[in-house]
Amino acid sequence: MTFPLVFVVLTALYSTPKLAHIALPLLGMLDRGISANICETDTATLPETSMNLDAIVDLKTYPLADQAFRQSCKDTFDQTGVLSMPGFVTPMAIDTIRKEGDVNQDKVYAKTEEHTVYLSAPDPAYAKDHPRNRLVVSSKGCITDDLIPQDSALRSLYNSEDFRSFLCEVLGEEAVYQYADPLSSINLHFARTGQELGWHFDNSSFAITLMVQAPEKGGQFEYVENVRDADAGDMNFDAVGDILDGTTPVKELIAEAGTLVFFRGRNSMHRVAPNEGERTRMLAVLAYNSEPGVSLSEEARLTFYGRVS
Repeated sequence: MTFPLVFVVLTALYSTPKLAHIALPLLGMLDRGISANICETDTATLPETSMNLDAIVDLKTYPLADQAFRQSCKDTFDQTGVLSMPGFVTPMAIDTIRKEGDVNQDKVYAKTEEHTVYLSAPDPAYAKDHPRNRLVVSSKGCITDDLIPQDSALRSLYNSEDFRSFLCEVLGEEAVYQYADPLSSINLHFARTGQELGWHFDNSSFAITLMVQAPEKGGQFEYVENVRDADAGDMNFDAVGDILDGTTPVKELIAEAGTLVFFRGRNSMHRVAPNEGERTRMLAVLAYNSEPGVSLSEEARLTFYGRVS
């Protein structure tokens, strides 16, 4: 069987390495180095899927159950740290998800903040203008899992055992589980005109996102690969400074609506440029735990969502 070309694209998330999990915005996952061929899903608590996967995913182009296809995706992700599948979700399903987002835009929790590239507090051992301490701006909003309709195609995709099995195979995880708290499993992020995600590294091992609505102009993903070696403690301040100064060539990629993306941003510096058009950029983040029964702390929920439930 011949499989579609896998394109390279970027996603950008905040993260901190406090919990073992996958792709939660503003938080991270401990990389446990697990490699497995079989995924165990949390079937005891998994809600019944309201839509068949073939009504959501283009399974002709992306045969998720096919072992050769899975291995091809895993090989690409392992080699490049990026896996992008344009048109993964069908136009009809994406349109439905977008409309659900439009309906809930008045419930978006929006926040603008300054942060370092390393997503940690400034270090007094360095000058204010040192790359370690230079501040960038991030501004966006999101709606939380409890506002995603139970019969949404997005929720059906998230809950699908076949989809989770595919994730495990590509990510090298033994199992994935939904969050125990009511807010964190599925988030839909909004970037209106002028909003952006500043340069940063992820502390998480993986990010899984779905582009729901691309902006008219701007909002492109920009990144530079392998800038630092976090595990070795090499922060590569000189290279970071050059990127912040705009003197380093960056890769620029654009994901259209329906594109599913896996991304490793731990050592690759990346950002989302400001949205320059009138159309709101919508990006769904699918967050899974590698352990069952984990909730985001109440403090973190207040910080990221403005509420705890």
